[in-house]
Amino acid sequence: MQFGIFTIADITPDPMTGKVPTENERLKNMIEMGRLAEQVGLDVFAIGEHHNPPFVTSSPTTTLAYLGAQTERIILSTATTLITTNDPVKIAEDYAMLQHLTGGRVDLVMGRGNTGPVYPWFGQDIRKGIEIAIENYDLLRRLWTEDVVNWEGQFRTPLQQFTSTPRPLDGVAPFVWHGSIRSPQIAEQAAYYGDGFLHNNIFRPMSHTKQMVQLYRERYELYGHGKAHQAYVGLGGQAFMRKNSQDAWNEFRPYFDNAPVYGGGPSMEDFTAQTPLTVGSPEQVVERYLTMADHVGDYQRQMFLMDHAGLPQKTVLEQIELLGTEVIPVLRRELEARKPADVPEAPTHAARVAAAEAERGAFDDSYKFETGDNWTGLRAEDARR
Repeated sequence: MQFGIFTIADITPDPMTGKVPTENERLKNMIEMGRLAEQVGLDVFAIGEHHNPPFVTSSPTTTLAYLGAQTERIILSTATTLITTNDPVKIAEDYAMLQHLTGGRVDLVMGRGNTGPVYPWFGQDIRKGIEIAIENYDLLRRLWTEDVVNWEGQFRTPLQQFTSTPRPLDGVAPFVWHGSIRSPQIAEQAAYYGDGFLHNNIFRPMSHTKQMVQLYRERYELYGHGKAHQAYVGLGGQAFMRKNSQDAWNEFRPYFDNAPVYGGGPSMEDFTAQTPLTVGSPEQVVERYLTMADHVGDYQRQMFLMDHAGLPQKTVLEQIELLGTEVIPVLRRELEARKPADVPEAPTHAARVAAAEAERGAFDDSYKFETGDNWTGLRAEDARR
């Protein structure tokens, strides 16, 4: 099982000091978080994608490539890649490039986004969000799996004899999780392709999460990818910890009460009761997250949001260290012990390359992909005839 943290890189005033980090400070803080996440044994670092204030995550690939050059092991992911407002061609190119530069330590969470205005900014209609997501992802898969693509759809210009470069590292595309909180169509899409489904349920009760994951699992089996309990599931999470539980509550409360995503809503008591947010000691976080599999079955990835609501960087780093040294080792040990042998491990590039080689029988080192000539449409051997 993989454990990690994700950030949406919001720029929120610290309610205790009034300090507002600059964009430059926030970006540097994210890199520091990613480096520490690897040092304390986390498996994944992910960033969201937003194109509006108060966020500074408009270019995930740039940020992840920079972090990739400063790390060696941690998987670099997105908390959301906007499949609706990004061109699938650019996604194919950018993330294959990132694969090569980081030795395969890359995967993606595809999502439609939750900011309505972003659609017209990028020339799309939010009322067509589901249709765009379905068409764009189908094209993205073809760009990664076919050397030469001829394609025509509804939402972008046609492609003729197009080859996306670079080709995926080792001939294996980045693993894709489909992220959705409320859209069953996206759970269906994930199941159809045999991809992962990540329910970032930080604002939802477990009853809702259970329904969405169950739908995905059932459809995963229906489409012939394996048994329902073998589907790839990821969850979101939130925690704030101190050695003493009451200290955690007292310290986090002003941040909760003033955060844009919480303020004016349910009380912190109600929110922690109804969602995965856990405020308390590391032992209480362990106890809470050991129960998640009781609701959704054995799953492969658990992500935590640790740096939102204006929390100072010093506090964020302390939270990451507590997560990596006191929470994750226990969760990893306990959840691994209960996992059935036929539930697959979390996907990694190395494991997927090995599986692809086994499926082919043996990897053919002599294989070289050939593009069609962009002017004639002929491959090299055709032109010689």
